Amino acid sequence: MPDDNLFPLIGALAEQTDSTEDPGKDGDTIGASDEERVVQEIESLCVNCEEQGTTRLLLTSIPYFHEVIVMSFRCEHCGFSNNEIQSAGVIRPVYTARILSRQDLDRQIVKSETCTVTIPEYELTIPASKGQLTTVEGIIGDVIRDLSYDQPLRRIQDEDTFTKIQALVDKLKAIVPDEDGNITPKGAVDSEAPMPPFTLKLDDPAGNSFIEFVDSMADPKWNLRTYRRTKEQNIVLGLVAADDSFVDEKEKPTEDAPTDDNANEEIYVFPGICSSCGHPLDTMMKKVVIPYFKDILIMSTNCDHCGYRDNEVKSGSAISEKGKRITLRVEDREDLSRDILKSETCGLTIPEIDLVLQAGTLGGRFTTLEGILEQVFEELSEKVFAAGDSVGSADPDGPDLQGRNKFEVFLESLKAVKSAERPFTIILDDPLANSYVQNLYAPDPDPNMEIESYERTWEQNEELGLNDMKVEGYGQEDKDTTGS
Repeated sequence: MPDDNLFPLIGALAEQTDSTEDPGKDGDTIGASDEERVVQEIESLCVNCEEQGTTRLLLTSIPYFHEVIVMSFRCEHCGFSNNEIQSAGVIRPVYTARILSRQDLDRQIVKSETCTVTIPEYELTIPASKGQLTTVEGIIGDVIRDLSYDQPLRRIQDEDTFTKIQALVDKLKAIVPDEDGNITPKGAVDSEAPMPPFTLKLDDPAGNSFIEFVDSMADPKWNLRTYRRTKEQNIVLGLVAADDSFVDEKEKPTEDAPTDDNANEEIYVFPGICSSCGHPLDTMMKKVVIPYFKDILIMSTNCDHCGYRDNEVKSGSAISEKGKRITLRVEDREDLSRDILKSETCGLTIPEIDLVLQAGTLGGRFTTLEGILEQVFEELSEKVFAAGDSVGSADPDGPDLQGRNKFEVFLESLKAVKSAERPFTIILDDPLANSYVQNLYAPDPDPNMEIESYERTWEQNEELGLNDMKVEGYGQEDKDTTGS
């Protein structure tokens, strides 16, 4: 985390600037010392006249966003000036907001030149373009205006494309109803009028975009998720130099058999067909050894044509004789970084917020505790906000809205839990003992974690298909049956 002294809040900088520029008794300005100076000045070459100019650097932190560096250059010889801003904080690339009512259209958006905007309900993707400060309503209005611009020409040249685009424009005009495609003036539309709900996603590999939340970051309609950038994204952002020696994992030669030292490093590739679009794709599988646990198999599928992704985790060991129940007491954010393996037969429970996930939910996952809670939040929020009418158009006394409000309260509690704002307990119950939570004190016992082994019931064995499984003498039994 960046030092707060190095990146002070922008409001504190403004107060410090005002206090250092008060005139003294003799009319002179009281200047700060070099160590206390808010803006750093550096002599630099002017690209216009090649004389020496001055570059001023301001390191500041924008609340609820991240740390930035504001740079300003001016040449006193030719008058040339330039201003720009660069990110200096942590990466926060994906923001998601559920737009359920017209009040949500007023949420402000900071969109950088590397940000991609997506509305899944309309299969609409706005590629990275110029940066802008706007609102959700402004984004929709820009799309309507840009798509409507060449519609008369498309109607003559390509009627099929015209029809598809016009259908999308008509749907968007139900959100921003303006015949000319311009942004609707504020107050021109009844704020209580029904509006089709939709989801707005900002995906910025540089982490320089942002969408406003309401009241606090516990807003159930707002979510933040991070991911690891690929090397291609780092090259596009200029963070990594492109070299010809880089070879993708699935293009690595596999002629040489792996040795004992790197046997677990080999990635196996299986060709297949995408279940979403039918194009050929590769499924990659890798064996991973988890310390103090057992071997697992991680399988990943990624379609380059339609973007379909799937991953699954399987146990690489024999069936355990007993089941396992893991109870972890989470007290701070450090516990959220624990590795967690949740198999497809494992159930998950958080008693403090009455969260119960049955076995099979989310499938097998190998991630962190924060990652599994993030997936649970996304799955639940998408299901509840994607169905039904928007909150603004529903009956305030109706059972649907009351149930939705209760679910929003639950999502706020889940959001507080996944941010470790309050202590909680997570319980993993796996009858096959194929689930795992990282022990931060290994090989010593973890004081915050309890692991209990138990005998499976007959019902659990029946559900897993173990009661009818015969692993000894089955060949002899088949021979006796054939002879008789």
